[in-house]
Amino acid sequence: MSQQRADSSRYRVQVLDRVAGILQVLADARTALAPIEIADRLSLHKSTLHRLLAALEQLGYIRRHPGNGRYALGLKLFEFGSRAVAGLNLHDYGQPVVERLVTDTGETAHLCVMVDAHMVSIVIAEGTRTIRPPATVGRRTPMHCTSVGKAMLAHLPDRARDAVLDSCPLRAYTRRTLDTRAALLAELARIRTRGYAVDDEEIEDGLRCIGAPVRNHSGAVIAAMSIAGPAFRLSRKRIPVLARIVMDGAARLSEQLGYSARRLRTRAGPAA
Repeated sequence: MSQQRADSSRYRVQVLDRVAGILQVLADARTALAPIEIADRLSLHKSTLHRLLAALEQLGYIRRHPGNGRYALGLKLFEFGSRAVAGLNLHDYGQPVVERLVTDTGETAHLCVMVDAHMVSIVIAEGTRTIRPPATVGRRTPMHCTSVGKAMLAHLPDRARDAVLDSCPLRAYTRRTLDTRAALLAELARIRTRGYAVDDEEIEDGLRCIGAPVRNHSGAVIAAMSIAGPAFRLSRKRIPVLARIVMDGAARLSEQLGYSARRLRTRAGPAA
């Protein structure tokens, strides 16, 4: 009986090692991999690999391209990462930064992370104006039509971004919602260039939001912060000024989390 338990324990460890190996191979790959490529890199028998891939896909840890059958990391791993970050010091560091955004703009401010292909507010400070949007910690909002969601999407790795878009219908909440992938991808490219995102009455008529990405020590975008208010107050003329305030706040929080744009540029070499 003792020998059986020992054999069972060794088998479970072997399975975990193989699962970890699959995830690491996919993480290191620049493109999605065919099963035969994964099997070759890990020296696994095809039948063994097939069972592990099927289980990992069912759990959402990896995803299979329906057209070519290649595998890539799934969105679930990015969700776990976001939750882990939210459970560390992001909330504590973010609270004073979000409160300062309210002081500097008078508008309601949010700090959000990605969970289950949605943005979830983890820190909120209500604006000082009489007319202000409702704000609730834990509220889930779509990614494609919110400033925090678009700021996050614009800076996700391509595979993670595509996984989000594959899992969420681009529902049109208002006539301004970007409800086609082509239009949204074009907007995400503009966001990467200018450094901030705008929800231009895309989730609710009369509501406008300005969001910017928050980075961790490695430069990865792990959250986004924003201000929200009525469109008549967050006018298009004021957007550049307010966007600079939001980006400054996101940069302060990123620095507190260990991000240094200068250090990362030096490590990567001079910009072209």
